[in-house]
Amino acid sequence: MIVYRLYHKYKDRELFYILPLVVLSLAVNLGYFYKVMVSPEGFPTSDDSEWYLNYAYSMLDNFQISLHMNDILYMGYNMLLTLLLAIFKDPAAVLFLQAATTGLSVMLVYAIASRLFNRTTAVIASVFYSFSSGIIRWTTYVITDSFFISLLLLCVYLVLRCFESDKRRYKAGFAAAALLMVMFRPAGIITLAFMMVYILVRLGRTTVFAFLKRYRFVLGGGVAAAAAIGVYLLTSGKLDPLLASMEENIRMVLYNIYATGWVYDKSTPYDHVYTPNYEINIMNSLIVSFLINNWDHILILYGKRMISFLGWWVWRADFGSLWGVASFVRHALPTLLFVIGSGAAIMAGRFRQASVLWLVILAVFVFCVIFFIDVMYRYKAPALPFIAIVSAYGADRVLTAALGWFRRWKRG
Repeated sequence: MIVYRLYHKYKDRELFYILPLVVLSLAVNLGYFYKVMVSPEGFPTSDDSEWYLNYAYSMLDNFQISLHMNDILYMGYNMLLTLLLAIFKDPAAVLFLQAATTGLSVMLVYAIASRLFNRTTAVIASVFYSFSSGIIRWTTYVITDSFFISLLLLCVYLVLRCFESDKRRYKAGFAAAALLMVMFRPAGIITLAFMMVYILVRLGRTTVFAFLKRYRFVLGGGVAAAAAIGVYLLTSGKLDPLLASMEENIRMVLYNIYATGWVYDKSTPYDHVYTPNYEINIMNSLIVSFLINNWDHILILYGKRMISFLGWWVWRADFGSLWGVASFVRHALPTLLFVIGSGAAIMAGRFRQASVLWLVILAVFVFCVIFFIDVMYRYKAPALPFIAIVSAYGADRVLTAALGWFRRWKRG
């Protein structure tokens, strides 16, 4: 009875729901952190982790930023990691902060889901997020992903608040978070571009054209100044190191990933093996020539990556046994809930307001298809919180329909 009275007394207070979810998320993330820390293998490492740590230590010894692609496009994370190592010294402290930040970010998941849908969806999405191994796994690596996911959630939350309130602090906060996201890693640039589409859709054509008309001279002057600076930097050779390193990275992706037909970042039985055409015969460009000369094979490769974005389970489907069918259903259930949630959002007229979720997922999807999907699905991770929210809405609709059917059946 006491629990029942307490529930009805506090059930309409958001803290009543958020606090247990935060405790759950922190317990899962920090529990995994300590489990890995005390394991015989210790914290995992990777080539990227080694590079980030070495770069941060070199910055502590001699603060110098070059014009190489990795220095510029990962500047946000490099500076953050350098600062954290300067303060805490030990990389394990950075990993602890990653785990804690990921755990606390469940509040952003809850806030986004409750604003776009309802409280039930927010609770379910928070639980999905808290137990998502694709998110938790990266908290124990010194790489960009963990902090980037939290930063992306913050950006989405702030852009929603910008449309709810005229307070300048939300607009300033979004501008600062978006700038950091763009500087954090290259995927941030693509993600912000898709978020800008959402902003334009929410503002509407009339508001956008009125803004352009009102500030046409300021915007025109800014574009002209940016173009002039760009031309100067290009003609003076200032950007040569950056452009050369970017071209080299694109060439490596083309020759090491595209040319081999890899779906993932290493060879698998699901690759599209073909004999590439390396002839440079279009615009005297290796990149353009390769893409055009091998366009048919590249489209097949893109198709396989689109399928593989769902997960390893799509390649391992086994309908020849009961266990195989059960395994397929278990892995396909989140996708089914996502489809139901998407359809329900469209039918309920919520899609336009909540389209930022699908646009962020689409940004991650495009990045994975154009470049590659690593075998551990690390590059898919930023989409997982938003997939969780849409899937949670699908689960909410299924539960609501089931309860409605049960009540009708009970009444006879």
